[in-house]
Amino acid sequence: MTSADLNYEGSLTVDTILMEAAGMREFELVQVVDVESGSRFDTYLIAGPPGSGVIQANGAAARLVQPGDHVIIMSFVQVPEPLPETWSPKIVLVDEKNRIREIRQGGHGNQ
Repeated sequence: MTSADLNYEGSLTVDTILMEAAGMREFELVQVVDVESGSRFDTYLIAGPPGSGVIQANGAAARLVQPGDHVIIMSFVQVPEPLPETWSPKIVLVDEKNRIREIRQGGHGNQ
């Protein structure tokens, strides 16, 4: 978490490059988990400047995280059964400056 801004209606601002790498879209519903505090909240994404590394909680969510906290951002999708052979979730891992370190195709024990 790079910053928090109480003076906004709500949302989570995320670097556009990270959103695209994860297959996430602006205004998509996400769940955010703070590794340090254990807090969880649902909100929507706002695209941040590409390459900025920004991950900023806005509005009331800003009270649930602190700059410097490590967070997990999860999005969910409904996939019809049987699962298509080509489908698997993406896991985007970042370094301390929120630059992409690795992109994994997850699921089915590949995590």
